[in-house]
Amino acid sequence: MSSAPTPIDPPELPRSPAFAQGMLVPAGPLLFVGGQNGVDASGELLDGLGAQTEQALRNLLAVLAAAGSGPEQVARLTIHLDPSVDPTEAYAATQSTWGAHRTAVTVLAIAPAKPGALVEIDAVAAVPGS
Repeated sequence: MSSAPTPIDPPELPRSPAFAQGMLVPAGPLLFVGGQNGVDASGELLDGLGAQTEQALRNLLAVLAAAGSGPEQVARLTIHLDPSVDPTEAYAATQSTWGAHRTAVTVLAIAPAKPGALVEIDAVAAVPGS
């Protein structure tokens, strides 16, 4: 079995090009990435949902890379959005940074803990070769 998670899309459920209904993760080390906000390296929060979403994903990708993993190893993303924002705007902002990496996704309308943050993203990923 590959070390990458495998999408599970039962035929009786709709298939999405953006997410999988489930992800089968092979046995081995898992990385749990804590909630990432749209802050830069100095801790400054970027302006706007699009910029914050892209930066939160860049931060997530940095944690994955530091652990020897990558977006293709992510089994689950949880996206916390401030209830005041449009989820389609956040989704559109993911395309350039995240790309076409299908995974299980849960989106919650709940204010992130960091004041001023519009989005927070956490993940569970496999760590290949560990």
